[in-house]
This record gives sequence, structure tokens and C-alpha cells, in this order.
Amino acid sequence: MSDVAVQVLKRVLVPVALLFGVMVAIGLLITKVMQHTWPLTVEDSVNRELERDRTAEGNAVSLFFSTVGSTPVIIAVTALAALILRLTLKRWRESLFLCAAVTAQAIVFFLTTLVIDRNRPGVDHMDASPPTSSFPSGHTSAAVALYLGLAVVLVRLTNRTALRAACWLLLLVPIGVAVGRMYRGMHHPTDVTASFFNGGVCVWVMTRAFLDEKVLRRRPSFPHSRSAAARV
Repeated sequence: MSDVAVQVLKRVLVPVALLFGVMVAIGLLITKVMQHTWPLTVEDSVNRELERDRTAEGNAVSLFFSTVGSTPVIIAVTALAALILRLTLKRWRESLFLCAAVTAQAIVFFLTTLVIDRNRPGVDHMDASPPTSSFPSGHTSAAVALYLGLAVVLVRLTNRTALRAACWLLLLVPIGVAVGRMYRGMHHPTDVTASFFNGGVCVWVMTRAFLDEKVLRRRPSFPHSRSAAARV
């Protein structure tokens, strides 16, 4: 158990804690240091341009992607995907990987919003503003962790080049979520950009922790096992 605890600390807790520190540093840089420096000075104009370009069709598409990235949908899709992976592959590691990646990004996102108090863009908001800070985008971060995570799992399960390429099309979902959240006036461009970093790093961390074949092949060496082998 001590070996398992060390591996969890080394491969999951420490990297996630470091990610939280980096996210806070990025947030402080954006809101306190570089807020009057290019390219941050053009962020408001991007949001205003998206507001001016709103159409009935665009509103519907953005609502769809915003809903896809919402907490209830993310939880439901993650649970369903994890269940399907468990039943199909007859093992737990892919399911645990996906759940861990989505959970880790949510923790980092939430803690970061407690430190970084950033207002929503100064445009008309098409959705009710959540109580959390604008930085980072929880919808985008969750969509990245879920759909990038699914792509990673599916790519590892096939050797066919065409199918592997098709798996990466899942990344269009978080891209749609990011654009949709900006279109609806809920986030600045840097909010969603940082969220891609958050979700992507969480997927990378959990890939090393749950899917790395070198780690999975390792077995802890217990003293009583060595002594028994010596007696034999």
C-alpha cells in the first residue's frame, strides 16, 4: 500500500498541484500584470465582434455546444463512456483514466476561480453567469478533458491509421464549446485558451498514471516475498 501511495503522490497529486499553481500564475499574469499589454488589449474587441455577428442559427449552435460542455452533460457522458469502456474491455484502467482526468480538471478549475476573480466580458451575456470567476472556462476545460481523453483511449485501441485520424475529430467538440462560450459572451479568449491547457495537462497526467505500460508492468517488491524466495 505504501508503494501505491507513493506512486499516486508522484504521478497524480504532485503534478495536479503544480498545474493548479501554474493556472493561478497564468491568471494573475492576465488579470494583474499584462491586462494593458497586447494581445490582451484586443480581447474585448473579439468579444464585441462576436456579439455583433450573432444570428438565430449561431445562437442555436452555440447553445448546443454550451450545453455539451455543461456540468450535468459532462458528468453523464463521462459516466456512460466509463461504463461502456469497462464492459467492452473487461478492465478498469481506461474508465479510471477518463474519470480521473475529468475530475482533476474540475478541481483545478474550481480552485483557480477562487483565487482569480475575473469579471465576465463586457457584452450581453446569453446565459446566466455562474458564481465562479470568468477565468478559466469550466465548460471548455471539462470538454477538453473528456473528449481528448476519449480520443487518447480510442487511438490506443486501434492500429488502423484512418480510424486513429477519425478519433482525433473528437477534439472538434471542445473547440466548438470554446467558441460557443465566447460567442455567448461568457468568456474572454484567454479564459478558454487557459482551459485547453488545464484539460490537456490533466489528460497527460492521467495517461502517465493509468495508461503508461511501463508503469503498469511494475510490481511492488515486498520483504516477505524476498525472504520466502530465499528459503526456497
